[in-house]
Amino acid sequence: MKSVDNMILDKIRSLGKGSVFATRTFFGFGSRTAVNKALSRLAQKGTVRRLSRGLYDYPRTLPMLGLVPPDPNAVVMALHKNFGIRVQLTGAHAANFLGLSEQVPAKITFLTDGRSRVISVGNQQIHLHHASLMNMATAGRMSGLVIQALRHLGPRYVDDRVVRILRRTLKDRDKKKLLADAIYAPAWVVPYLRIIASR
Repeated sequence: MKSVDNMILDKIRSLGKGSVFATRTFFGFGSRTAVNKALSRLAQKGTVRRLSRGLYDYPRTLPMLGLVPPDPNAVVMALHKNFGIRVQLTGAHAANFLGLSEQVPAKITFLTDGRSRVISVGNQQIHLHHASLMNMATAGRMSGLVIQALRHLGPRYVDDRVVRILRRTLKDRDKKKLLADAIYAPAWVVPYLRIIASR
């Protein structure tokens, strides 16, 4: 019969390099204490890397760069999957993701309905900021990305180019949801949402 350490290691390897997971992923392999101790031993060996309380990754290593920081999106998806919190890209990231801005924010920040925290990995920090229900109402939806992106750009920089990109990028189902979610957007954004969603 395999030890808890070996069962966890087999599972981690099956998830692949760069994967992010929580302690509770392995609770079926033994008691909580046994799982925590096994992960602690694997972290000491460098097999896994502790990112935050109850959160680890299976780090990738590149010849020229050494240890690679985890993908921020993988981190927040693991938090969502394992702890039930919702996450939302902030405006600058949303604008970049949607192709509205070439600026890549140096500070990685997400909004969440969970507690605020900072997850540090080497020189990289992932900031999670507790947000209001209004800001989190559209979390995980394309409409949420659009609203956050437009709020970030501001009325001065939302122009025909921005509208044209979003009309081309969004699928019909996303446009329908955009209209339904307009109640969560600032008043000045709503007319743009209607134009973007129009056929």
